[in-house]
Amino acid sequence: MSNKLKIGVFGYGVVGSGLAHVLKNSKGLDASIVKVCVKDAEKERDLDAKLLTTNPDDILNDPEINVVAELIDDADAAYQIVKTAMQNGKHVVSANKKMLAYHIEELIQLQWQYKVSFLYEASACGSIPIIRNLEEYYDNDLLQSVSGILNGSSNYILTKIFNENLDYNLALKEAQDLGFAESDPTSDVGGFDTLYKLIILTVHGFGLFVHPDEVFNSGIANLLPKDIELASQKGYKIRLLGKVTKVNGNRVNLFVAPKFVRPTEHAYTVESHYNGVLIQGNFYDNQFMYGKGAGAHPTGSAVLSDITALAYNYKYEYKKLKYYGGLEYTNDMDVEIYLRYTDKNDLELFDFKEISESLTGKDFNYVIGTLNLSELINIRKQIAGKDIFLAYLGDE
Repeated sequence: MSNKLKIGVFGYGVVGSGLAHVLKNSKGLDASIVKVCVKDAEKERDLDAKLLTTNPDDILNDPEINVVAELIDDADAAYQIVKTAMQNGKHVVSANKKMLAYHIEELIQLQWQYKVSFLYEASACGSIPIIRNLEEYYDNDLLQSVSGILNGSSNYILTKIFNENLDYNLALKEAQDLGFAESDPTSDVGGFDTLYKLIILTVHGFGLFVHPDEVFNSGIANLLPKDIELASQKGYKIRLLGKVTKVNGNRVNLFVAPKFVRPTEHAYTVESHYNGVLIQGNFYDNQFMYGKGAGAHPTGSAVLSDITALAYNYKYEYKKLKYYGGLEYTNDMDVEIYLRYTDKNDLELFDFKEISESLTGKDFNYVIGTLNLSELINIRKQIAGKDIFLAYLGDE
């Protein structure tokens, strides 16, 4: 690659503006933004108007631009941008975790076909370099699990609820006002954002492609004060966690759900919009990575890290894909869950193998018990929209 990086940016929201700011303050990198594609060129921005365009082809077809930074929310549009950029011989950095979760296998093949680099550290865990670490340091078959808090928005909300007794809706509004959560928070509080990131980490950690529809995920949108009160009485906090783990040696499972977190667990100390990732493996014990998972500068810095890596011709090697095959995906594993429900008929949907604790009251009903994860997959459409809250009680 030429030492001079000429960057075309798609999107100038929280991440795009954060990238521009951190790039301006990075003196050791010979790189500059030469064009920014936005939807509305008339919107006021802290950016030279000459850099703006509303036509994607002004970046995609410009031979001077050798790096495309895709930083938009629309996953479908992002897919077309990334695909076309690589086909046109441009290196790409992306922060779009949903686009990656649904298209990563194809996009990896495209970067190999067109001999370009495709980097996306900013798509998972903000400022934590988890992908690069899974690529470079944990590049063997000793890895057992990767788990943790992967969404800064939901963690900010839960921190405010537990630390300040803030109402859920007020905490959500505060997260939105600070730019930690989108105007439509479904992806964050519904667990989808965590799911998409977990799928990306699974590719680099275990060399396995998993479709989002195969994975059970549950969020915090139905969280009620009674759930918080019970967790607090038991000495727990509630955090939204994602976990990918090796099961019986040659199978892998993914799972996203709120978790009752014990004081002895790493996630217990992760607060505000921070992320925390626990890496567990044979012989190297537990490794914990902690950093800001949301916001303009943390995510913009992750994008800049990828751009800097391009200056040194860096590419992901995908060693797990190439050299450690044979793993299969499974949901056949037992999990311990807390289920709070309102309608007693809803309890009949859950096939508990064992119940260790339960309460039936006038306005509060719950069960703590063990069931097979495949059972949750089978009933997820039936329980969607119901007044229930589900949390995980197993190991982090």
